[in-house]
Amino acid sequence: MMLRISSLTRTFNEEFAMSLRINDSAPDFAAETTQGNIRFHDWIGDGWAILFSHPKDFTPVCTTELGYMAGLKPEFEKRNCKIIGLSVDPVTQHGKWAKDIEETQGHKVNYPMIGDPELKVAKLYDMLPAAEGETSEGRTPADNATVRTVFVVGPDKKIKLMLSYPMTTGRNFDEVLRVLDSIQLTAKHKVATPVNWKPGGDVIISGAVSDDEAKRLYPEGWKAPKPYLRVVPQPQ
Repeated sequence: MMLRISSLTRTFNEEFAMSLRINDSAPDFAAETTQGNIRFHDWIGDGWAILFSHPKDFTPVCTTELGYMAGLKPEFEKRNCKIIGLSVDPVTQHGKWAKDIEETQGHKVNYPMIGDPELKVAKLYDMLPAAEGETSEGRTPADNATVRTVFVVGPDKKIKLMLSYPMTTGRNFDEVLRVLDSIQLTAKHKVATPVNWKPGGDVIISGAVSDDEAKRLYPEGWKAPKPYLRVVPQPQ
């Protein structure tokens, strides 16, 4: 049986009047998944999580994405990050779709998939407007085109990243993994990562760090083509 979905982090008015932004609390909910009933915040625990959504089961681009994420799951686990998918169709449909995904992509879907047949999670996460109806039945992928978002949620249950893609463009989950590395690094150290940064590359000392504090943190100094651009090797 589908559990009642409710926001524990926003009031009714906030839920329908405000858009989600980075550093907002990720709305909590209870839902049925392919791996049983969950409450989202409890399921995350004290680690990180990626919630990525899909407009419809048995769609071609999403089929490739779900399979690729199954193959990447060990890499996310190394980073203490769980994966959970969402599609607006019922869980019973997800199970049938999973067989196609394994057959065509070579990876079994090894993470939970949320069933959202009443569109409640999609609305809760501002992927569909409140007036969009209360059932997935009869809806086409085009009706749900905006349910194509990746959310990265931190241990504090706040949203750290949101990426939305059109239906015709497959998502780059290697990039999501790279961004997770950056977010986790910058959460641990007072640094930022520059354009096209990859793990092991140089980083930038945070603008919130004074030169005096930077001297204590980086006694070997830094490169500074401009006073506000202080570059150091990636801290361990």
